[in-house]
Amino acid sequence: MESTPSASSGSPFDMVSGALGRYIPRGAAARAAGSSDSQGEGPGRHRVPAGSTPGSAEQILGAVNLDRDLKITRSNLEAPVFAGVEVAIGSPFVDLLPPWDVPTVTRRLRQVLETGEPHVARVQRLRRADGSELVVSMSILPAAAPLEGLTVSLIAMAKRLHLYAAETAIGTSLDIGETAQSLAESLLAWGDVAAIDLDLAVWTGEVVTEQPRRRIRLRRAALVPDRVWPDGYVTPGDDLPSDASRLLSQAVRRDDVARAIVLPDRAAIERVFASARLVRALVPGDRAASVAYIPLVLDGAPPVVLGVAEVWRRSGRPFDDSELLDLQELVARTSHHVDLARQHQREHTQVLALQRRLLPRSSGDTIETASIYQPTTPDSAGVGGDWVNSFPLPDGRTALVVGDVVGHGLGAAATMGQLSMEARALLSAGLGPDEVLEHLDATVTLLDDAESGLAAGYSALGSTCCITVYDPVSHHIALSSAGHLPPILVPPDRPGGPVAARPHPGLGAEFALREPFDVHTFAAPPGSLLALYTDGLVEDPALSIDEGIGRLSDAVSAVHPWDALDQAARRVVSALAPARHRDDMTLLLARMIGYRKEDTATWRLPARADAAARARAVVSGLLGQWRVRDDTRVSVLLVVSELVANAVRFATGPITVRLIRTGQGLLCEVGDTGNGRPRLGRDGLLGDSGRGLHVVHGLTTRWGVRWTDTGKVVWASVGR
Repeated sequence: MESTPSASSGSPFDMVSGALGRYIPRGAAARAAGSSDSQGEGPGRHRVPAGSTPGSAEQILGAVNLDRDLKITRSNLEAPVFAGVEVAIGSPFVDLLPPWDVPTVTRRLRQVLETGEPHVARVQRLRRADGSELVVSMSILPAAAPLEGLTVSLIAMAKRLHLYAAETAIGTSLDIGETAQSLAESLLAWGDVAAIDLDLAVWTGEVVTEQPRRRIRLRRAALVPDRVWPDGYVTPGDDLPSDASRLLSQAVRRDDVARAIVLPDRAAIERVFASARLVRALVPGDRAASVAYIPLVLDGAPPVVLGVAEVWRRSGRPFDDSELLDLQELVARTSHHVDLARQHQREHTQVLALQRRLLPRSSGDTIETASIYQPTTPDSAGVGGDWVNSFPLPDGRTALVVGDVVGHGLGAAATMGQLSMEARALLSAGLGPDEVLEHLDATVTLLDDAESGLAAGYSALGSTCCITVYDPVSHHIALSSAGHLPPILVPPDRPGGPVAARPHPGLGAEFALREPFDVHTFAAPPGSLLALYTDGLVEDPALSIDEGIGRLSDAVSAVHPWDALDQAARRVVSALAPARHRDDMTLLLARMIGYRKEDTATWRLPARADAAARARAVVSGLLGQWRVRDDTRVSVLLVVSELVANAVRFATGPITVRLIRTGQGLLCEVGDTGNGRPRLGRDGLLGDSGRGLHVVHGLTTRWGVRWTDTGKVVWASVGR
């Protein structure tokens, strides 16, 4: 074996060996690198006699160096606490492990080799020559250049040190499955098999309340070590049999107080379970001879039982009182981490449900849409405020909206839902995209006003939103954006790219930064594809944002005109999304269809007294060509006549009449240059003001007003 270099070399092996110097016997590093003469065992063999003097109890740190084949090249396990652990230079490191741990540890070792990311503080067992085992905290580090391979540090776990290390390690993830797994791995220091069974309400993130008489339903959340288990044994994700859940819940909640119980031998286990089926479901193999059940209790008045931790041992190793106290202390210290994971799971589920509810449900006659929402990975801080929506407007147009609310969790979700519904209501009321953004900007500012009592510690300042409105007659899209990334437009006859719209600050910007929102109008002929998205889809630490948008443009441009949009959206997201992303990803694809030319007609008339008669004449001729039923024809002519007469009376300038044949009926539009809002008069048909609108109101299924740059358009829908 090569001699151990000085600590100045800076390799992880030497740093681990040199750290905590008082924990390692003097000269141990040199002896670890010594020749066969110093070992007295033959070449390549390092053995610490099992009967060596224990020495200082503080000597707990050791290190092993591995090559890329995971074979041992150097070792420093001379601290007396490692007595009986045999290290053969050139042998696989996994020879030191129990057989059932070999697959998991091998996978961890190779993962660190491939990624270079350390794996820290894994609770692990090492085999001794006499058949006993030593519990250690194992960390896997990549070797520093010029060396290749790995350095594995091993800290023999004194019980108090283990309690501290376990409490520190548990709770680093907000995923309830990973939290339960960390707790189970920590419990292995006291047994051979550990399992965590959680109340189903905890697993699903529901509200947990104390009901002393209630029988809890248990689901297995974690089980270690990772091995092949007997047929019928309950493994992670499985529900315990109902009689097993009842038995365990009654056992740990005697007299309505949560208590730990111990079954000291195999006879007691079989006597208590009293069923061969329960033994197969709950006992991990024939060698399991004793078990300790420790309830996971959430402090309160009264306390709440979240589940049960199980620690199993082989025969000949009964639990003593001090060990049971240690187990109870560890579980008590970490139960609140399980509850935090439950709360996160609940919040995650609620926000995700809201996200799904906001996704578009169906496409219209003039546009086809498909959307994808992919939340962040489970170990993230929570679901964010990304949202998309598409919905038909009452006047026949279609709105496509995408937004990204700052932050994660319920605060962001509440703001997201409020902005989404407000945008839909204002667009349906006829406001333009720029006017809607002005209202959303005011809403975000109000929500951030602490005096209003609405903020509740959450700020949505800087949230972004992009609103597009598609006109299926003119085949144009009106766009306004508040700090959002530009949509991707793919025309039917050329490659796609981002829409060139002037950028604007996000919602709630400071007063000095506020500018009027622009409306950018561009053509989207039938067959065009529009992609709206949030930044999580295009942001990549290795790329600039422009490169990310370029990748998205290429992916959307590759969508064939005949491809189903649902499948195309999934392909686009999978092509761009990293395996583990730290932000939500949202994509909305819209394929423009529009109305056929033969289904629309537009006339421009001067604002004269005979305008209503001229409008009736041209519309009547078109209705004859469309073979409209007589009763519908009469209704349409009356509606057009009243709307044109109203425009002549209250507005100036030319009048535009447009008729659209839709799948549900006929849509009549009359535009003028006036800015007054038509309203139904209180006097009804008997009054002199607003009588025409009462006629329109009675003959149509719906009518309304939308505002334009030059005036307004009054529209009315007449069913066939």
